[in-house]
Amino acid sequence: MKIAIHTSEVSYSNLWISYCKDKDIEYKIVDCYRSDIIDQISDCDILMWHYHHKDSRDVLVARQLLCAAEAAGKTVYPDHNTRWFFDDKIGQKYLLEAIGAPLVPSYVFYSKKEALDWIEHTSYPKVFKLRKGSGSSNVRLVKNKKEASWLVCKAFGRGFRQSDPSSGLKDRYRLFKLGTMSYLDLLEGIARFFIKTRFERVAGRERGYVYFQDFVEGCTFDIRVTVIGDKCFAFKRRVRKNDFRASGSHDESHVQVEIPTDVLKIAFHVSDKISSQSLALDFLVTKEHEYLITEISHAFGWEKGDADNYWDTDLKLHKQPFNPFGDIIEELIRIAKRKKTESQ
Repeated sequence: MKIAIHTSEVSYSNLWISYCKDKDIEYKIVDCYRSDIIDQISDCDILMWHYHHKDSRDVLVARQLLCAAEAAGKTVYPDHNTRWFFDDKIGQKYLLEAIGAPLVPSYVFYSKKEALDWIEHTSYPKVFKLRKGSGSSNVRLVKNKKEASWLVCKAFGRGFRQSDPSSGLKDRYRLFKLGTMSYLDLLEGIARFFIKTRFERVAGRERGYVYFQDFVEGCTFDIRVTVIGDKCFAFKRRVRKNDFRASGSHDESHVQVEIPTDVLKIAFHVSDKISSQSLALDFLVTKEHEYLITEISHAFGWEKGDADNYWDTDLKLHKQPFNPFGDIIEELIRIAKRKKTESQ
């Protein structure tokens, strides 16, 4: 087996390379931006590319290239079942509803009139989201009909920037006070009011739809569960101070006894149902102790210590670390070997 790995600074590539070196797995570094990429991977069985949702080049080419590699018989990460809904909350809504997963009630409209009619009769508060964005970016609490009407009119008018510089600056300042962000990062946040990123210039504005979710009251945290094959790890993320959002708070609890087993069951079930190579799910807990999914993604972020423990599919807790990146590689090798056997 030979693995082709596209490298970039903001990706899992270094962790994959490190695992391949440790396990003496043959690999080569490739450049997925080059015109000859198909030739580059011709001698490989597997292509791995942790593409970024805010890299303009990745957004332009990643999905198409991975589809082409699959058509050539390569095993890829992420494959189609794993990636197609990435950074697309509306796609996630349809997928989770289709498989009967416990999604926070969600509503999408592609007509200004239908959206305005709906906001006249719905209850408040509601949560407004753009289909793109991570770490609670492009997410806001809508307190009343007036705010909802303004958002609808903007959605079907000028539209929204891919990032909200005002919200982004507040987050940067919060992290700056916590000592996890530098002064230069703070200045960059100010610059975002005047200078668009390359991604924003390429992607353009979000418009032509509007998306809301019900607001789940009383939540002081959410639960992030990540499933890799037959293992998962999970932790709580506390809500930011004077806010309702937990994603991106960088305030976490890794106490395993605080994680309900029902959340783990749901996570394993959804991952199996959609045949995902990796799956991160964000859960909210209602006052009635229901566990509702807000968003999903194949990319799961990474902080050292996240996987110091893991659960198996029997929901048994193993108090030992595991390497999710190595597990992904091992699963891809198994799939590639099976393909070879079946083709003989």
